[in-house]
Amino acid sequence: MKNPLYPLLACLALLAGSCRSPHATPKQKLMWLDCSANWQRFSDPDSIRHYAAKCREAGITDLVLDLKCPSGEVVYPSSEAPQIRVWKGFERPDFDFVGTFIEAARANGLGIYGSFNTFAEGHGIFRRGPIYDRPEWEAVNYVPGRGLLRQSEIPGKSILFANPALPEVQEHEIAVFREAAARYDLDGILLDRARYDNIQSDFSDFSRRAFEAYVGEPVERFPEDIYTWEADGEGGWKRREGRWFRKWIEWRASVIHGFFARTKEALAEVAPKLKFGAYTGAWYPSYYEVGVNWAAPSYDPSEEFDWATPEYRDYGYADLLDIYTNGNYYWPVTVEEYRSRNAAHRNETDSEVQRGDHLSVEGGCRYSRRLLGGRPFIGGMYVEDYRRDTVQFKRAVEMNLRESDGVMIFDIVHIIDRDWWGPLRRAIAAAETTRNETH
Repeated sequence: MKNPLYPLLACLALLAGSCRSPHATPKQKLMWLDCSANWQRFSDPDSIRHYAAKCREAGITDLVLDLKCPSGEVVYPSSEAPQIRVWKGFERPDFDFVGTFIEAARANGLGIYGSFNTFAEGHGIFRRGPIYDRPEWEAVNYVPGRGLLRQSEIPGKSILFANPALPEVQEHEIAVFREAAARYDLDGILLDRARYDNIQSDFSDFSRRAFEAYVGEPVERFPEDIYTWEADGEGGWKRREGRWFRKWIEWRASVIHGFFARTKEALAEVAPKLKFGAYTGAWYPSYYEVGVNWAAPSYDPSEEFDWATPEYRDYGYADLLDIYTNGNYYWPVTVEEYRSRNAAHRNETDSEVQRGDHLSVEGGCRYSRRLLGGRPFIGGMYVEDYRRDTVQFKRAVEMNLRESDGVMIFDIVHIIDRDWWGPLRRAIAAAETTRNETH
């Protein structure tokens, strides 16, 4: 039953926004709601309403709700993808999950975006997802010491990726997006994992043929003419780049850029006012490893990086997006803190450790601002990076709000489990107060 106080709460939320300083428009504060981590907690409509209200009270302006899980399943009845009903033995009751979240968001004056684990199409640990029914979609990885392996053959691999270059895979993903956009009253759609798995992927026969068509000549030795893995003598592996490595990097970026362009056009046909966006890691100097150029086309990475061809800039997709958030997932908040530690850092998608000022929240935001050519973006943060240190957490929230056009909190499960609603509320309030005082 709908709470009769919801209309009043919505009005109060809107009034609260109108009472803020006229000198500075409040920035967006996004709260991410992961599919599996919150499965049981969000299996009751009253719980959904409770946490939507908690987000509003903390100063959050928008919810980002996972609609497609890493397993490739969606959280609503669909004619395009299987619906997930049971996770880790818990069966969600039969109610309008997405509709309830939208209603709760609107009642609290919050925006709501649907997020999609785009090219993730299976869960290797639980052996579920569309990829098990469509093995031809499965990406093939070039694994150090093992050679070419299908994703499901890689020991311990949890999230299984499809090959983004396959036309039928792209058509499937776009059909899923279009269905959700037409069915639900969302403010926008954010693509997550709209990328290759990592630098090892995809080395299928299809990708070889597509790449050869792209460069206009055959690759005599595949994958060796792209690169080879060599033992480093210390139990690890190093990558030795071949003749076609830089063009391979360029081609993969062209695949993802083309997919984004087609998605934007397809969504505009069914929901013209819907905002189209993406979420990526902020570590641009190594993000080429997953085939993504999230910079503006005006930025030429070939002037700074030897992995980039002059043509790589053509596949920057920033100008295709209405909203963009990236993950500044680092313990150091300031550049000075990073430099004092001078620590090597390995991000989730990296094949090797990285160094640089951008591996701090402040540096990551400023670096993103430059690469995006002044386009707005929302700095993201991973709550668990700060664990039990609420002071560092608060500083990270404030830094993202100061140096970017908002903040994205990943994920609500950590805020709930640590009961950090108070620190989050105080951090947002402090950042807004400081910003208003400077205007």
